[in-house]
Amino acid sequence: MLDQFKTKGRIIAAALKLASECPWRDVTLTDIAKAADVNLIDLRREFGSKSEILAAFIRAVDDEVLARAPERTPDQSPRDAIFEVVMSRFDVLAAYKPGLKSIAGAWPPDPALLGALAASEAWMLRAAGISADGLDGQVRAAGLAAVYASVFRTWLNDDDPGLARTMAALDRRLRRGERLLKSVDDITSTLCGLASALTGARKGAAPRSRASESPPATSAQ
Repeated sequence: MLDQFKTKGRIIAAALKLASECPWRDVTLTDIAKAADVNLIDLRREFGSKSEILAAFIRAVDDEVLARAPERTPDQSPRDAIFEVVMSRFDVLAAYKPGLKSIAGAWPPDPALLGALAASEAWMLRAAGISADGLDGQVRAAGLAAVYASVFRTWLNDDDPGLARTMAALDRRLRRGERLLKSVDDITSTLCGLASALTGARKGAAPRSRASESPPATSAQ
């Protein structure tokens, strides 16, 4: 997944390896440059902070998940499709779990990382054949983010090769989220319909012409 023949790939891989060996808070950009066998100038050309390195890692994981995702079949429910995508993501992340445990302990992330995480949720929805566009899509992405964050913590501590705890937690959270999102979708659909009706009413209202306006009153001379 990480092309270590390229500087960017070596830097990301070095950062994850260092995170598996010591607390992420203690890892410096200088440490990462040394581990990647690049100088600080080369590192700075690629990344301005540790969070930018992690954001690039998240995007690389997104690429791998999208490459692996099968096309959703007509009879597959949205919940089953997103279940497969999230579990595929955990498969991709498995090799980096020790480093991710250290990184997770250094939460909360900064805005650069939060942006990558938010975009990742939208791409997971798209990989599952679910719309992530518009207001509805933003609501779905926010819901998936809450589900994923909870299940990610379970996955970090799930040492079972079959990931039974992770799959059970994911199924449970998706079922709960599915019910909530259905209610939100109904509310959003109603609001969008109301907004459309109001917009149409405004467009249909004839503007007052100047000829119909009463002339201004004048003072008696």
